[in-house]
Amino acid sequence: MNEDIIVRNFSKTFWEKSRKGLTVLKDINLTIKKGEFFIFLGPSGSGKSTLLRVMSGLEKSYKGEVAFGADIQPSDISFVFQQFALLPWLSVSENVELGILARHFSEEIRKEKVMREVKRFGLEKFADAYPRELSGGMRQRVGLARAFVSQPKIIFMDEPFSELDSFTAEELRKEFLHIWRETHETVVMVTHLVEEAIELADRIAVLTPPPGRIEKVVVNPLSRPRNKRTLEFYQLEDRLYKLIRP
Repeated sequence: MNEDIIVRNFSKTFWEKSRKGLTVLKDINLTIKKGEFFIFLGPSGSGKSTLLRVMSGLEKSYKGEVAFGADIQPSDISFVFQQFALLPWLSVSENVELGILARHFSEEIRKEKVMREVKRFGLEKFADAYPRELSGGMRQRVGLARAFVSQPKIIFMDEPFSELDSFTAEELRKEFLHIWRETHETVVMVTHLVEEAIELADRIAVLTPPPGRIEKVVVNPLSRPRNKRTLEFYQLEDRLYKLIRP
């Protein structure tokens, strides 16, 4: 089986106390392949983050089916949040360690795994620092290191670079791509930025305004690393904008 995630006939409705329903996602069908970098792109309110939360298991109530490959267990899944989600009373290394505390590793093995990711994301000098002492970019590095420390097979990412300034976001995207190309996890990410989607994704699912449906899944034909100043990049950017705002 070459698929990590299959979504069939998926819909999501939020119910108010008056029992009036608000359908935010409808008739979603898609397959995400092993090792793929897959991005959901769409306007605000199109249900991107809700779909991501359902697929990752953080949201349970929905209609339809979300299925994983036979070799995928809940412990094989990590999630990177938009707003860092670090515990302020824990140090950098302790926040990274949260990603494997539930595992039955010895303390020695846990420390080895934590230091591997701390070094990989350039956090060695900050291992004993606390989140309040870090810049936004460094805090998100901690979030990424925590996602990788369990050596997951699937990583879900909810606009992970949106809280950063444009320069920091660009640098961190490049570093993340470099690490991902070494480790080959399946990545499923949400963004509202067309340029970011083109830079990162193998395929891009464009969602419509609510109720969100998949307008089209676009294959990204550009080879990596992707040059934003090429005609091909601009052409793909125009194509995606037209799908979002026809």
